[in-house]
Amino acid sequence: MGFRAREVGAIALAIGLGWATALTGVTARAQDGGDVDGGVQPPPDAGPVDEAPPVGEAPPVDEAPPAEEAPAQPATPPRLISSPDPHYPESHATIGIEPTVHLHVTVEIDGTVSDVHVEHPGDPEFDQAAIDAVTSWRFEPARRGDTAVRSRTRLAVRFHAPDPATRVAEPDPHAGDPHGHEHDEHHPPEPTPEPVEEPEVAPPHFEARAVSDPLEESRRPRASSQYRIGREVLEAAPHRDGADMLNTAPGVYVARPEGDAVAQQIFLRGFDAEHGQDIELTMGGVPLNLPSHIHGQGYADLGFVIPEVVRSLRVTEGVYDPRQGDFATAGSIDFDLGVARRGIQFRTSYGSFDTFRALILWAPEGEREETFGAAQYRRTSGFGRNRAGQSGGALAQVVFGEGAIRGRVHGSIWAARTAIAGILRRDDVAQGDVGFLGVYDDPSALAQSGLAARAHLAGSIEMRGERGSFGELGAWLQWHDFRLQANYTGYTERSEFEPEWVGRGDLIEQRNEVLALGLRGRYRSPLYQPFEWARGFVEVGLTGRIDSIGQQQNLIEAPQNQTWDRRVDASVRALDVGGYFDLDWCITDYVHLRGGARADVLFYDVDDRLGNFIPAFRRETYIIGFRRSALGVAAGPRAAIEVTPLGVDHDLVLSIAYGEGYRSPQARQLQDGEGAPFAKVRSGDVGARVVLGDHDQVRIHASGYLTNVSDDTAFDPREGRLERLGPTTRIGGALWVEARPWSFLTSALSVTYVHATLDAPPPPSIEDPAPPYEQGQSLPYVPPVVVRADLSVGDRLFDIDGIPLSGRVGLGFSFLSPRPLPYGQEADAIGLLDASVSVRWSALDLSVEVLNLTDSRYASVEYSYASNWDRDSVASRIPARHFAAGAPLTVNVVLGVTL
Repeated sequence: MGFRAREVGAIALAIGLGWATALTGVTARAQDGGDVDGGVQPPPDAGPVDEAPPVGEAPPVDEAPPAEEAPAQPATPPRLISSPDPHYPESHATIGIEPTVHLHVTVEIDGTVSDVHVEHPGDPEFDQAAIDAVTSWRFEPARRGDTAVRSRTRLAVRFHAPDPATRVAEPDPHAGDPHGHEHDEHHPPEPTPEPVEEPEVAPPHFEARAVSDPLEESRRPRASSQYRIGREVLEAAPHRDGADMLNTAPGVYVARPEGDAVAQQIFLRGFDAEHGQDIELTMGGVPLNLPSHIHGQGYADLGFVIPEVVRSLRVTEGVYDPRQGDFATAGSIDFDLGVARRGIQFRTSYGSFDTFRALILWAPEGEREETFGAAQYRRTSGFGRNRAGQSGGALAQVVFGEGAIRGRVHGSIWAARTAIAGILRRDDVAQGDVGFLGVYDDPSALAQSGLAARAHLAGSIEMRGERGSFGELGAWLQWHDFRLQANYTGYTERSEFEPEWVGRGDLIEQRNEVLALGLRGRYRSPLYQPFEWARGFVEVGLTGRIDSIGQQQNLIEAPQNQTWDRRVDASVRALDVGGYFDLDWCITDYVHLRGGARADVLFYDVDDRLGNFIPAFRRETYIIGFRRSALGVAAGPRAAIEVTPLGVDHDLVLSIAYGEGYRSPQARQLQDGEGAPFAKVRSGDVGARVVLGDHDQVRIHASGYLTNVSDDTAFDPREGRLERLGPTTRIGGALWVEARPWSFLTSALSVTYVHATLDAPPPPSIEDPAPPYEQGQSLPYVPPVVVRADLSVGDRLFDIDGIPLSGRVGLGFSFLSPRPLPYGQEADAIGLLDASVSVRWSALDLSVEVLNLTDSRYASVEYSYASNWDRDSVASRIPARHFAAGAPLTVNVVLGVTL
């Protein structure tokens, strides 16, 4: 590659830390909460609407009262008393989108607004309209006792589209004016003198209510390794499916080597998380990982996620939040759902390899972004033999309630089936025995396939109280079915039941069925301020789930799929009950402490019907089977400290965080009465983040981390599942930059470096007398360097019949450095470039998406182990490199209509 990955990562991290710590003159950021909903304009004499104190409210920025005064009283937040109408952008009137723009503002002691910043920039016209509106609003200022003080608060301006049936088309008097509507204070323009047949209707009016949202504020970042990837970055480059959107997060790379019906493989800052074992994945509070799955611990198939309904990704890298539960070894990722563009959308695409996709999305007008329903269907012939597949499903969510009590219900149903080309030996490809994109012409290879189905239903109630308090209670139900046929090793296996049976093909059949029920609840206390310099909240929470699991693994012979050996036949009952407490405390204007502790009790009841197996050469003296149970406790502290060395008026934040988490065990590996050993995770992070620009155009996060795992795992191709590896250590750093220097450009860049090593190899066993690992070696399959870049350029081009035509170009680039493999081998580097070009006019949009633009020939995954695909020869024990091919250049044309 012409460079060493470790040096590049270290240099990038050093530059990022230098930037973050050198910048000082930055703009104050928001700490408080507010919500502005659309509705009917109140009469001019309407009094102020009381607001609940924002969660984590930033202290007023004036001087503290003299010491001789009476003890200071808690500051009361500002109250909104006047809110002139925002202007709905004319260029979007026919499209009908209804976005919500979140703003951070300073309320001065005279009630005026200053220092307005958009929290997550989106459409520049709506952003500017919201800024213009709140600048003219008036508040009753925050007070400490009887004294008015300056304060920061968070507002959200929600736009409602005008009714196209009654709206009058009028020329924009500010067309071409770079200051837009700043001159008219957002009052409607004067009507044209020309008579019109339709009656003139005033532009939509809005009601503003400054009501804090403590639940949203409780999700604020705790450290520099916590990110929110907004829709503008998610939409910058094309994505094949919902799982592929994870590539936009720092240090994440996603591959799907086994087709649509098998979960993707995920890498995150030094962890080969396989199908999810090291990343806690959630959607609206519902866990997506499955414990004790036959194909991999923490298995999480994200094929059901519809990209068009993902509003943002909340990414926590590390484990320092007490709310993080099982599988948060490398971190947690939550899918935040919402649709800004309201109405009914139809989208269809067709492209390379006979790939077809159809989507219908319903987002009722007048409802919140979080309310929608969507259904999709996809089919493909695949980019080579034995790769055809199809899938379909639906995902819906409803949010109701506008006051102190709000509710949320969401659910999904999805199924997929795919043929799998499988793994190839590199030497067979080099010799021309099989093509790079091919499949072995063998019944056992051609019988590889996957089948998956899932459904879930979840509901929650949110209760907002006084002074920033809230409560939340939710429950969920899930069902999963999984069946996989895969051959990783060719013809090497011998039957354990009948040792003379050999050479029938190593086609593994795995079955896993799960029915799971869970609940969660949490409560945050009202704001408590015992001293002038100290204030905060206390949160307690409870989570619980019970899983009923049935799983089997057999060897079957193609093409009749006759079972010729049985390896697993078990039933598992698993229970996980967790509790935590979390402090959210501000010490002066410079220190923010958040943290507490978490403890989980895990119980397992295992009926292993093939346990205590009796080999054929031994006389039977008992009936095979091994029933056992185990219970254990996983507990540890979690804490994060943020320091604003320049005060709350500056956007430089330094952070340090530490936490102890866990990963639950594979239940079948437990012994009777065992204390349920867990993979103990100890993780420390240190870093800085900074926001630059008058309108927060640039955000920079830089962090370093150290993670130790007491008992790690790695994929074993011979068994087709994860096996124990031993204790491991990871030291690394990450740099993430998001920039919007102009309204038409969105960009993001992340560089992650890690040095991951094995502290102690697994001991030799009868099954594996010579493990392929040594103490101190680099962890297999882990890329030391991961780079991701996203870029989008889009703007209004020109008008057609008075309706603007907008265009956009997007790029996404992912890079993985060479990865170490077992037996001293190394996987090749991967560099992938994706691109898209799109135009939108009125209700129509058309785009061309190109994946792997350079037609790079790459391996989606690589392994090193012994195999034999010549059934007539003696099986070799010499390890060889194996791979599953990645998709070549793929072109899709997408047409969309919004009604």
